[in-house]
Amino acid sequence: MKNTFNDAEIKAMLKLLDDEDENIYQSIERHFLEMGREIIPRLEEYWSNSFDAVLQSRIEKLVHKIQFESLKNDLHFWHTTESDDLLKGLIIISRYQYPDLKEQTIKNQLNEISGAIASQLDYHLIPTERIKIFNQVFYNIYGFNGNTVNFHAPQNSFINTVLESKKGSPILLCAIYSILATENNLPVFGVNLPEHFILCYKDSFANPEHHYTYPEYNILFYINAFSKGNIFSKTDIDTFLQKLNLQPQKSFYVPCTNTDIIKRILRNLHYSFTKSGDAQSVHEIEQLLTLMEE
Repeated sequence: MKNTFNDAEIKAMLKLLDDEDENIYQSIERHFLEMGREIIPRLEEYWSNSFDAVLQSRIEKLVHKIQFESLKNDLHFWHTTESDDLLKGLIIISRYQYPDLKEQTIKNQLNEISGAIASQLDYHLIPTERIKIFNQVFYNIYGFNGNTVNFHAPQNSFINTVLESKKGSPILLCAIYSILATENNLPVFGVNLPEHFILCYKDSFANPEHHYTYPEYNILFYINAFSKGNIFSKTDIDTFLQKLNLQPQKSFYVPCTNTDIIKRILRNLHYSFTKSGDAQSVHEIEQLLTLMEE
């Protein structure tokens, strides 16, 4: 349970944030951490009215700690209760770098693209033709593309920056592609292929004349969201795995869970921050990954 303090007590604690006694500072910090996100505006106001660099640095670190603890709580709740909502999981991850990110802003951007796709789709067409129309809107009209120049940049793993730049990693492009497809009644789902995340198209109305990779999943074909929505087959995955000297596994061909997607994004971020030498972020992402295993 969070401790509650009146305004006078909060003001007194704010004045102790620059106390030279480390024990006093840690005690004050602990109280603010218990207050959670609600105290951040007061801390930011106090920061803006101060000219003490040490105090400002302490407040910045404290605000980050509060935001990170809040994010951990949100991610744990999503993992245990809301993992059927991929978009919410993506937004939580983006708040690691962009804590003030508004969910509605992301939804508005996606709704615009989804509406453009809906206006072009013809459900009388066969699945491959529907995907070609989807690709026309997603890649040619809205300009989404794989970020081949800065492939390992952290920004490739945050939905807000990918929606803004229209460039991202394979898994983020796949996630956005899948969300938009689902909104338009296209059965497109993520596949956790090693080294390259992809999508599969499931046949909603199983036809015995079709050949399925795995009958219980009714998969018609696969989609490479990182490469302009290129359509390919199980044979292409077989060839890819051979080049990697990997034995085929069922999980390389069938839809994965939203939890698998979020965990893979976190692993990508871990690699990105390790590559850039950001030790604090590496440690924090490790905490998020551990939380996802609980």
